[in-house]
Amino acid sequence: MLILDGRPLSYDRAFTHAGISYPANWLRLSSYEEKTAIGISEVPDSPWYDQRFYWGPELPKDHEGLVTLWIDNTNQTAYTLLAPSDWYVIRKQETEVAVPQDVLDRRGEIRTYCDSKREAISATTTTDELAAYITSAAYSEWEPPAPTPEPTPEEIVETPEGEDSIIFTGGVTSTGIIDGGSSDDLISFG
Repeated sequence: MLILDGRPLSYDRAFTHAGISYPANWLRLSSYEEKTAIGISEVPDSPWYDQRFYWGPELPKDHEGLVTLWIDNTNQTAYTLLAPSDWYVIRKQETEVAVPQDVLDRRGEIRTYCDSKREAISATTTTDELAAYITSAAYSEWEPPAPTPEPTPEEIVETPEGEDSIIFTGGVTSTGIIDGGSSDDLISFG
């Protein structure tokens, strides 16, 4: 961070010092010597910390309060995901029209995800553990993983005896892995 007269300077912003106006690109274009000649000093940036979990570097917020906050946030996320399909449930109560099974299944998945996330949050014992969980993919995932599709018959490639084929996504295939007769295998792509 660059400091001049006790104030931080930002790159790409014009500034005035000692009655002289400096253009926005001056800090980028000037040399170290030019900067120090007018009194600019460089100090290390403050260490980064996630303000959701810490008051400052190595200064965690109250773990129990954060657990309550993140459980509330998780409940709110579940509520937001359930809200678009609430009308099916209301219609069922009012008119006895059945809720489609895929809607019921998805609502059940959302509640299951919410329950497991709340349990994981409650299982943490430190702010560091809580921060690691909340910032992980496990916390942000609310959809089941997509199934791995089976190759269709047109993606299956017959190869001559003794050669192996590799199927790449998008249906691109190799022409085979060929033993070149030496100690090294040759991989040939077509």
